[in-house]
Amino acid sequence: MKSAAKETRTFRFARRFVRLLLQMFFREVEVVGLENVPSDRGGLFVSWHPNALVDPALILASTPRNVAFGARHGLFSVPILGSLMRAIGSVPIYRAHDRDSGETDERRQRNRNSLDQLAGRIAGGAWSVLFPEGESHDLPHPKVLKSGAARLYYRARTIGGEGSPTPAIVPVGLHYDRKLFFRSRALVWFHPPLTVPACLDLTPPADEDDTSALARAGQLTEQIEASLSEAVHATEDWTIHRLLHRGRRVVQTESAAREGRKTGRPTVRESTEAFATIRRAYYLGKSAMPDRVRRMRSRMRSYDAQLRILGIRDRDLDGRPSLGSPWLPILLLLQAVFVFLLLPPVLLVGYVVNLPAAFFVSVLARQGASKPKDIASLKILIGSLVFPVSWVGAGVTAALIESRLREAFPSLPAHPILIGVLITSFAILGGLMSLRYLRLSRETIGSLRIRLTRLRQRKTIQRLRTERSSLYDELLAIASALDAERVS
Repeated sequence: MKSAAKETRTFRFARRFVRLLLQMFFREVEVVGLENVPSDRGGLFVSWHPNALVDPALILASTPRNVAFGARHGLFSVPILGSLMRAIGSVPIYRAHDRDSGETDERRQRNRNSLDQLAGRIAGGAWSVLFPEGESHDLPHPKVLKSGAARLYYRARTIGGEGSPTPAIVPVGLHYDRKLFFRSRALVWFHPPLTVPACLDLTPPADEDDTSALARAGQLTEQIEASLSEAVHATEDWTIHRLLHRGRRVVQTESAAREGRKTGRPTVRESTEAFATIRRAYYLGKSAMPDRVRRMRSRMRSYDAQLRILGIRDRDLDGRPSLGSPWLPILLLLQAVFVFLLLPPVLLVGYVVNLPAAFFVSVLARQGASKPKDIASLKILIGSLVFPVSWVGAGVTAALIESRLREAFPSLPAHPILIGVLITSFAILGGLMSLRYLRLSRETIGSLRIRLTRLRQRKTIQRLRTERSSLYDELLAIASALDAERVS
């Protein structure tokens, strides 16, 4: 059991490498619910799949447990990615609609072997990560789940035997604020293990026929699908998803305004928890008081449309927008102090080296992505090669130029290696600083635009502020009515 659960040096290196890539791509990754992951047994992490290769990378980087993936076999032939997947103990899954999966009988036998490998590791105390939808997508809810996770669960119980700990099934919610964008934010939420109904909580008998096994796997898959839909706070379409987020913002901004608090940007966890509350109330209210909820939805849609037309957010209705981050004066002071010593050359090198690389990565990712959900994964994979090559290339180019200049001017000191190292360092540091400056510039321009909008649209802003307050009161009234109905 220890051998299956033990992390190898290669696995630890692969995890650190994945964490480094994610730290470069995301501004912030929050992890919630690690206490829900049992430490005394193996099990399955089951997750929905909205963001291609980023999804398994986040789970791998977030959990302290030894994990193995069942992944589409074609991914093992991708340079770097294939080596990384082998390093963390992934096994290939052969899908029926993949061209090179082999004939039906051959493919099924390969998948049985892969299933046994993963099941053996789970029975030995390790964890497996599965995406039972079978493919990534851009929907606001899980697709229909396949039965692979349920079959793996029962196979692990069979291999482990009656005396072994029962594997756990832990639903994982993956949440992105803007999943396609560089330096966005993400949340990985490990939920409590699935409570398997008594009729399904058993080790299959050795002589069980295929019909009974498939029926039980189907029933457990339904249980996993229901728990996963709750874990990701699924909605039927993006229109409802966006309106519920607007309702969440109404509650957060209006409650802060009434308490005299400044409304800052919430963390991904705060947004997700508030969204879950609004979503739960919406679907309960949709069933208990459909007419009232329908009217609320219509008002929320109109309020949302007006904010979008003005190009402002809920929190922009209150007070005066600050001119950028509080760090802006400090950074401007540093720029003034070191204007002739450090910042200009660092920023110049940062922009010259990193902007073309960033443009190249963005264009290549968008052209290479068959669907929007693949863009972030391609940006990470391509960027992990392009940016380091650009940094080193800038240093080598600078060293060569220095050597050529020395040929023309022999009196110049010979320091090509030092020049190369300095330019490479400036490229890395300048890239980081330029990201901060670009963000501050966007915030400042946005604040100025909001000030102008508030001056030109005073009556509209006041009307929207009044409507937000009314929507807030109605949302609380609906929630109170639902609570009273549950009590009665």
